[in-house]
Amino acid sequence: MTALSERSAAASRRESTRSSTGRTAVVRRRVLAFVGLTKPRIIELLLVTTVPAMMLADRGWPSLSLLLFTLLGGTLAAGAANVFNCYFDRDIDKLMQRTQKRPLVTGEVTPRAALIFGIVLTVTSIALLLATTTVLAAALAAGAIFYYAVLYTMVFKRHTRRSTEWGGVPGAAPVLIGWAAVTGSLDWPAVVVFGIVFAWQMPHFWALALRFKDDYARADVPMLPVVTSELSVGRQSVAWAYVTVAVSLLLWPVATDYGIGLGYTVPAVLLGAWFVLESHRLLGRIKRGGDIKSMSLFHVSISYLSLLMVAIIVDAIV
Repeated sequence: MTALSERSAAASRRESTRSSTGRTAVVRRRVLAFVGLTKPRIIELLLVTTVPAMMLADRGWPSLSLLLFTLLGGTLAAGAANVFNCYFDRDIDKLMQRTQKRPLVTGEVTPRAALIFGIVLTVTSIALLLATTTVLAAALAAGAIFYYAVLYTMVFKRHTRRSTEWGGVPGAAPVLIGWAAVTGSLDWPAVVVFGIVFAWQMPHFWALALRFKDDYARADVPMLPVVTSELSVGRQSVAWAYVTVAVSLLLWPVATDYGIGLGYTVPAVLLGAWFVLESHRLLGRIKRGGDIKSMSLFHVSISYLSLLMVAIIVDAIV
């Protein structure tokens, strides 16, 4: 082979490598765009509430296969709901700085592709839960998808200041799905844990909405911080923080037969005091004026719920 031929072959190999690398990068971006539609960070938080509900229902560790299939089905169901949310909200997402980089806004995914993706995830999640868990768990997942994608996204979010309260129902649904996956029914401990997660969402989300209230105002979305004063939002956040803690303390009397006792209740009191204190701090900053630092409550709320769920798990198995 001549030197010229060798150089030509080397150049061809380099071009082939660059072409292959480019195709891989395109596929990777495409996959990440579809994954982004499912809002993985929100799903993580939802799954945090599924596991303790399952362990409480089973009075210990459920079978590994049931746990994995329930989590997988729940992940796909939550992902489907979030995909539909992105699909229906694409008109207002482009108006808000917080959501302007979502795949449907940037054009990385077409509306048609997103809709098909959401339908595929819905069918797959319900079929998986139906085949591996219980009819009730699958039905609850289907109901949660419809509620969040249609009722919350298309109706409540755009037409009422109380959208967060209405949206709290599908947000707490993983608790019921996890319980139903184990038992095929529902019981009072499941209702109480559902109530904890439901009430918790108000101070949690309003803290975020305070941070991005200008975005919601720009998109004409009547979130509570847009349509009322910061002082009112702060007071309501404090009230819901107290409700969250009060409901959390109900778990001991209704779940003693499921292993809940002081091992849960003591952490619940301490964590609840921290959560309530942080909500009061937000209200205090609002009253004083200046930077209210609402995201501080947002981050504390995530830690609060995560640690409370850990307390349920520990007390249920120990």
